[in-house]
Amino acid sequence: MTSATLSPLKSTLVRFLPAAAALRAYFAATSRIVPRLAKAQAERLFTLPPRHAHRGAQAPDARRETVTVGRHHLAVWHDGAPDAPAVLLAHGWGGRGAQMAGFVAPLREAGYRVVWFDQPGHGESGAGPVALPDFERTLHALSRTHGPFHGAVGHSLGAAALGLALRRGLCLERVVFLGTPASIRDHLRSFGRQLGLTPRVLDALRAVVERRYGIAFDDIDRIEELARVSTPALFLHDAQDRQVPFANAQRLSRLMPRAHLVRTHGLGHNRILRDRAVLRACADFIATPDAVPPPDLPQLPLPAPLF
Repeated sequence: MTSATLSPLKSTLVRFLPAAAALRAYFAATSRIVPRLAKAQAERLFTLPPRHAHRGAQAPDARRETVTVGRHHLAVWHDGAPDAPAVLLAHGWGGRGAQMAGFVAPLREAGYRVVWFDQPGHGESGAGPVALPDFERTLHALSRTHGPFHGAVGHSLGAAALGLALRRGLCLERVVFLGTPASIRDHLRSFGRQLGLTPRVLDALRAVVERRYGIAFDDIDRIEELARVSTPALFLHDAQDRQVPFANAQRLSRLMPRAHLVRTHGLGHNRILRDRAVLRACADFIATPDAVPPPDLPQLPLPAPLF
């Protein structure tokens, strides 16, 4: 994943450059003088989600439940007829389930029961260190408690978790990926550059996270396994996404045999979750087996004819 997608430093680094420079100088020095301390502090930053500043409004008829997944107690909401086919919405790093609220009404109107939640360590699902494997385990757990799911829509790290879960046996009829990062190793390298970590400290950080979760970064990054996933997939990604570059979606969508790639314009990494054309395209793709989405949203005008 790219650094901006996963890093809890993102907003601070971008908005407060003097503080970011001081933090980088601190870690650059500590990495060389006290590497063990630098590793411990960097691990905390790598795995502690930022708290989302805005609660957002849940759907008015949403029903809230709590689902326990390991050490996490997840806040889960659902809306729609209990016997309707279900669609799962998964937000990204540092977000909230309420960020996905725009998808609820069009999916419910299309006849689906919609399920969304706060990821482990986010919002009403508690606090503490988490990582991509926690996100993936949550998807499998919710499939057991609130599924089976006809489809799913994921954003950023939530979308990356969907891709990993599909590779590891999650069954879906349709899937939508929004602003999806492609590599956790790429993220780690960018994270290390942001903090000025030495290669030695960065490698130690990778090793401790791998031990904690029992999965190697290289195994997470085996995205070539998506070639075996036959689920129809829709990738929507903004051409100007500064947090997760558009190339990530190109790379991932080329691997999936039944994937469509839609490039959006002017929506960035987060506004894509509120755009009406995007919301409608996602609902149509989930609901319509033969839906063929346009290559661009908004659709680009044809050049004026020359006479």
